[in-house]
Amino acid sequence: MISVRGLTKRYGANTVLDGIDLDIEEGERVAVIGSSGTGKSTLLRCLNFLEKPDEGVIRIGDITVDARTASAADQRRLRRHTSFVFQNYALFANKTALENIAEGLITVRGWPREKAHARARQILSTIGLADRGDSYPAALSGGQQQRVGIGRAMAADAELMLIDEPTSALDPEWIDEVLQLLKKIADARQTMLIVTHEMQFARDIADRVIFMDGGRIVEQGPPARMFKDPADPRTRAFLRKVL
Repeated sequence: MISVRGLTKRYGANTVLDGIDLDIEEGERVAVIGSSGTGKSTLLRCLNFLEKPDEGVIRIGDITVDARTASAADQRRLRRHTSFVFQNYALFANKTALENIAEGLITVRGWPREKAHARARQILSTIGLADRGDSYPAALSGGQQQRVGIGRAMAADAELMLIDEPTSALDPEWIDEVLQLLKKIADARQTMLIVTHEMQFARDIADRVIFMDGGRIVEQGPPARMFKDPADPRTRAFLRKVL
């Protein structure tokens, strides 16, 4: 169970997250939609302190962190319960695909290199890149790089996978392979919070869809209702533009 209460983030006078309350059940896949600048990506980044929230309490598993009093050690413990898939892959350019996947297991979890590399090879096979383990990011397509980024998140075996617009940096030809991999992971009941602008993907993958506007959760519900008959006029206006 993931629980968020009163999550707030400000940049000067600009409030980007305005007291977010959110619960996510184990195995639930939650998609977050909304216009650019509404706080969607900031929400994900605050949940594992890539961005430090100003206020709020976050509970993931047996770890509870209050943003106002969180120490560096508290933040590290929270991060161990999450994994992150970035918009722009965020791979180490000087490491191979295998090394990128294994790095967190070695440096964060303290696994022996041989064990971490064996796990990375398993993941490379799962994501369809068994033959590209020795390739550096520059030699991979955008879709392949994002699959490595997803593989790195899989390696963490985290309670919550945070996925930030995974196709936004991809050429159209690579989008489907990334979405199909994420659907495969979702089918295994990995708990996910996904920010996406791919509405059909959100409809297909999510148990629940959240619409955000102005740093707040405006409306949420099952995809069938959210896309067919949203209750809030702001949700209806957004969906009319994007569908």
